[in-house]
Amino acid sequence: MAFRKFLPLFDRVLVERVAAETVTRGGIMLPEKSQGKVLQATVVAVGPGATNKDGDLQPVSVNVGETVLLPEYGGTKVILDDKDYFLFRDGDILGKYVDK
Repeated sequence: MAFRKFLPLFDRVLVERVAAETVTRGGIMLPEKSQGKVLQATVVAVGPGATNKDGDLQPVSVNVGETVLLPEYGGTKVILDDKDYFLFRDGDILGKYVDK
């Protein structure tokens, strides 16, 4: 729970990528090279937001616990307690998954 000690600044979002599928639905084990890059992640911490040109605070558009879609490239890798997390700007996140 090291991310509880880490607070992103401005409009940055700290995410933990979802683990890649290692077994197909049919039960076949996938080697690491054939596993696709996972673009889904869970938000674990968010910054307070960024200020616009008028000086008003614009809050971040995602909340802790939501599942988001990340771009294929980008983000800054952060290691906290031997676990990999990634920092993205709020504007770099492509979307979030919602349950209806």
